[in-house]
Amino acid sequence: MINISKLYCDQVTPGDWLRYGKPGSGERAGEVVPKKASERRPIVVWNITRACNLKCVHCYNDSGACKADDELATDEAKGILDDLVQFGVPSVLFSGGEPLMRPDLFELIGHAVERGLRAVISTNGTLITPEMAKRIKDHGVSYVGISLDGIGPVNDKFRGVTGAFERAVAGIKNCQEAGVRIGLRLTLTGKNVQDLERLFDFFEAEQIERACFYHFVPSGRGGTMADEDLTHVQSREAVEMILAKTKLFKQAGRTTDILTVDNHVDGVYLYLKLRQEDPKRADEVWKLLCWNGGGMYSSGVGIGCIDFHGKVHPDQFWWHYSLGDVREKPFSRIWMDTSDPLLRGLKDRRGHIKGRCRLCRFFDVCGGSLRVRADLHFGDPWAPDPGCYLTDNEIGLDEAKQAELARTGDAFQMPM
Repeated sequence: MINISKLYCDQVTPGDWLRYGKPGSGERAGEVVPKKASERRPIVVWNITRACNLKCVHCYNDSGACKADDELATDEAKGILDDLVQFGVPSVLFSGGEPLMRPDLFELIGHAVERGLRAVISTNGTLITPEMAKRIKDHGVSYVGISLDGIGPVNDKFRGVTGAFERAVAGIKNCQEAGVRIGLRLTLTGKNVQDLERLFDFFEAEQIERACFYHFVPSGRGGTMADEDLTHVQSREAVEMILAKTKLFKQAGRTTDILTVDNHVDGVYLYLKLRQEDPKRADEVWKLLCWNGGGMYSSGVGIGCIDFHGKVHPDQFWWHYSLGDVREKPFSRIWMDTSDPLLRGLKDRRGHIKGRCRLCRFFDVCGGSLRVRADLHFGDPWAPDPGCYLTDNEIGLDEAKQAELARTGDAFQMPM
């Protein structure tokens, strides 16, 4: 994640203790602020059910009306939570499908919270009635992320169900009235990028305290809409607008926390912009980005995934590659077993990255960005991230370096 509010506007935001090693930014008693990003235990995205009441066209795991036949039973799930606690995982994100459709969700949340594990829910928000919001609050859920990908009909087309927007907005308001901390999750595509200004207006009108803009990853059902991915020009324009709107929020005294996700290039773009606007601030941001390490300490290090079959993946988009099965081996052992070649490489990327990413002058702060996007596009997890929208000149890829890539057979044809 790139915290725009923190980096661009110098705003103290929850999670800075874990993201940038800054004490006094949301850590709880007993939680240790990591000295290095490489030492972080992973935040675990747990897709606890396939069942979902919507039909989102960009779903990364192809969820649907029916649950999987082999979903983990309640007792099995509790055992996994116990292992995550002992392993020192800072947070578990209950996702789906639609997690609120799993009957024992609150039993599992209660089990996690009682053991000191932060519980987060990732939901489409349409099932959050006032009664559901109260249950969420009473069970000690730390945060609820609600997916919203546009205003009105734009969102409904994404979700495949008419009225999904209105029901999600009702869910947002129900959470706010119950005192539940919420935020929105939005995926940037050609279908909704034109809605960015209206979305920021919505954040202001509805007093949204956090919004995360995800760069599109064509995995799962989302693979069928790869042609809706933003061009590099569109990505730059979208990030530019997000930066500008975040700055306006800061100037207006709003504390909405704005982040972008799944493309660490955003951090570099932000840094280059600050070099022109505020060099002193740019130097501070560079230190924060270096500490975080970008992709170097994300997939396979700082974030992991358990799917609804019990399979473990380097992140929630990498379902086509399994690291192991929690029914056969605890998550903690799977995560630390570097006999798996992909996991071993993700934990030590520098010697594996190819192409322009290998020679990029910003590797220390980007870390090659999102490896699964490279794998999905090029069929090679160590290829350049096709989502990088920086020019060769910006990353320092001069003629000599381009010639080196050509000579070594390491030149990949990047999308535009």
